[in-house]
Amino acid sequence: MQTNAVTAEAITAMAAESFPGAGNRCTEVGDGYAIARRDVLASEIRPGGFVSGPTQFGLADAALWYVTFVGIGRIEPMAMTSELSIRYLRPAIGGVLWAKATLDMAGRRSVVGTVSVWTTDPDKPTAIGQGTYMLPHTPS
Repeated sequence: MQTNAVTAEAITAMAAESFPGAGNRCTEVGDGYAIARRDVLASEIRPGGFVSGPTQFGLADAALWYVTFVGIGRIEPMAMTSELSIRYLRPAIGGVLWAKATLDMAGRRSVVGTVSVWTTDPDKPTAIGQGTYMLPHTPS
């Protein structure tokens, strides 16, 4: 599935079709950014009421995937994570997890972005990361 309509709704619909049950949604896209949301499940809460690291990592990866589409101007489901590093800054406590990915560079074969994850206050991120997505080879 390839489309030129890079909207939050189109991204969420494609992701739901390609990865049913993943639980991540794209809520907003704009010039050089994408915002993702996840309603945290009880199984994703660790002792102390903290949202698990893998849950935060997964949402960060999803947000970077979404911003990849913004960067290349089309929804490309076969864009793949090449690398992603994340730093956990403080405990994530809450029922909703958010991530905002910003575009650092979009090239012919790869897209680089930075992501911030939070629960209640975007000015107090629970994790930050940076990653690269590789684009599928398209013959010239």
